[in-house]
Amino acid sequence: MKTLVLWDIDQTLMEARGLGHSWYRTALQAAAGTELRHVPSFPGRTEMAISHELLVLHDIEPTPEQIAALHRELIAVADREHPLLLEHGRALAGAPEALAALAARDDVVQSVVTGNLAEIARYKLAAYGLDPHVDLDIGGYGSLSPDRPALVIDAIRRATTKHGHPFPADSVVVLGDTPHDITAATHHGATAIGVATGRSTVADLQAAGAHTVLPDLTDTAAVLAAVLRT
Repeated sequence: MKTLVLWDIDQTLMEARGLGHSWYRTALQAAAGTELRHVPSFPGRTEMAISHELLVLHDIEPTPEQIAALHRELIAVADREHPLLLEHGRALAGAPEALAALAARDDVVQSVVTGNLAEIARYKLAAYGLDPHVDLDIGGYGSLSPDRPALVIDAIRRATTKHGHPFPADSVVVLGDTPHDITAATHHGATAIGVATGRSTVADLQAAGAHTVLPDLTDTAAVLAAVLRT
């Protein structure tokens, strides 16, 4: 049985502080003609949840059409400005090595579960050379639902379709830096690994139900041991 490894992106594999707010400012102005005045909480949340709250905070009805327009503008600004990722961000220490080590194994299928839109996820990983190690076609993305557990089940569904065999819960591992990542995994009975490289502490991730918490990804052997449960 292969292990399906699903990574969060922001603050787990990479960071690019400030660009998210800047891109939302541009997108909100383009999609709704409104200046950004209030910023929702971002960590661990899906683009669908963030967009819904953002529109409500600016007294705009969050209709499916309005959210779709906002997402189109987010993708458009990312298309124009993704080279800025190299100036504003970096791959987190150990992330390239951990991804490469898992990608080299025949018994691992590796993708993402991220709150980002799929197009933006691709830009973020490509900026730091992380994209060759993950199959982004089977990821779970933030345009699907405001509820992060739905992203996990969608990634499992995509992986099952592509590989032609099921990935039962005990073969699925989710890694992320927030309690949202942890509860999205445990909701489906998957293994949850916390990575304390974001705002959440080791204690926060343990309290959310993480099976293992890593301080970071710098110890590749420890990452593999946690993922493969060896």
